[in-house]
Amino acid sequence: MCNNHEHSKLTSNNKDFQEIEKQLNRRHFLKKTSLGIGAMALSSLLGSEKLLANISNESAQEQILKNYNKNRLGLPHHLPKAKRIIYLFQSGGPSQIDLFDYKPKLTDMFGKELPESIIGGQRLTGMSGSQSTLPVAPSSFNFKQYGESRAWVSDAMPYLSEVVDDLCFVKGMQTDQINHTPAITFMQTGHQLPGRPSIGSWLSYGLGSDNENLPTFITLVSKNGKGQPLKASLWGNGFLPTEHQGVQFRSGKDPVLYLSDPENYDGHDRRHMLDYLNHLNDIQNDDYGDPEIQARMAQYEMAFKMQTSVPEVADLSDEPDHIFDMYGKDSRDPGTYAANCLMARKLLEKGVKFVQLYHQGWDQHIACPGGVKNQSKKTDQGTAALIKDLKQRGMLDDTLVIWGGEFGRTVYSQGQLTKDNYGRDHHPKAFTMWMAGAGVKPGFTYGETDDFSYNVVKDPVHVHDFHATLLHLLGVDHERLTFKHQGRRYRLTDVHGNIVKDLLT
Repeated sequence: MCNNHEHSKLTSNNKDFQEIEKQLNRRHFLKKTSLGIGAMALSSLLGSEKLLANISNESAQEQILKNYNKNRLGLPHHLPKAKRIIYLFQSGGPSQIDLFDYKPKLTDMFGKELPESIIGGQRLTGMSGSQSTLPVAPSSFNFKQYGESRAWVSDAMPYLSEVVDDLCFVKGMQTDQINHTPAITFMQTGHQLPGRPSIGSWLSYGLGSDNENLPTFITLVSKNGKGQPLKASLWGNGFLPTEHQGVQFRSGKDPVLYLSDPENYDGHDRRHMLDYLNHLNDIQNDDYGDPEIQARMAQYEMAFKMQTSVPEVADLSDEPDHIFDMYGKDSRDPGTYAANCLMARKLLEKGVKFVQLYHQGWDQHIACPGGVKNQSKKTDQGTAALIKDLKQRGMLDDTLVIWGGEFGRTVYSQGQLTKDNYGRDHHPKAFTMWMAGAGVKPGFTYGETDDFSYNVVKDPVHVHDFHATLLHLLGVDHERLTFKHQGRRYRLTDVHGNIVKDLLT
């Protein structure tokens, strides 16, 4: 806090400040602090595991267990199977038909027109709509079955084939959007238009943090990515309080922009300055009651804590050589996909609840085989290593890992077609994602597409269903996690979504 002389000088020169400060009278102060101290005591009581060991009354233990980890929203609604999430988002739309959805019958249909009965009136992009023909393009990749689960994986993913028995493939994914920006926005926020809270923001708002020195929700983007642009709204808080937005960690000297002290400033009085700033904001909050004032105060406090916590967690130099070898040589290069996978594991160890990785470059309208090989080379080893790493540390049991893009690719070729070269357009009505870890069946494949990987013929899963299931694994009823905005209660799944119980252990 400032000293009395500084305080008098400030108030005497600012009439507005004098009027505000008059409102902070003795009675109001005592009311505020007594409630604050009581709330902290209650929070400590309900959140302390150590307290359970000191209580002999069994009914009292049961009551505390009933309330254990319940926050101000009453979450979690039920016992969670997952404590944290890593979402490996593959931007651009990976080709399911070249990676996981094996369709051997297509070999004899090379170059033939895709039957109209298969298209069935589905919407095509403007690029496909301008083509005179839609020739079938069988995958040029070789497929084999791996593991005890006998899951089909193409030779584009040699490392992932080693961990298929830990994966839960969802081959009947469907979305409503056929173009990149609305489809990515839909997958990340539950709505095609920007402005809604992202998945991680909903979880931050609903479940809070497990580490007071790091954000609940952190985003990592592969450096030097090419493809569809990634906007901050994808990890934004939308209409939720701003402290719930994702914090992007970048490669290089400053993982978080503007966090480091300016040149020639040692930061010794930063705590003093922040305390006084919070005092001013607290007075403003009493006067106006704007929740964004409290959100700003929370962000200032988090930034202060991150000045020491971020450099520590962003430093991978203490990782042993065998870990770098497992993730691949790129893992030694900060900002690459492999390095971000390793960073994600470290962030989870520090108590971060939701880590979102974005990797661009899966949009292969032309030269699809070469593009798939290139992106697989960048991501395959790091992805498989992350699964192995979490498993060997015992973290996969309560960590949910998600892999997938915004939609899939067409069976027909866009542009020139040869045996080894073809392009694939966007396809929203049948694509593959996979999950691994807490609460989902390992070595399991759910859903089935037709012989053209064009229509889901068994067990479709819509994006809203995927979101509902994700929240369920974290102990959240998707219909009850809501936020009132402009007179309406919103939720991640809007007015849709069903939990896919067949995916769950």
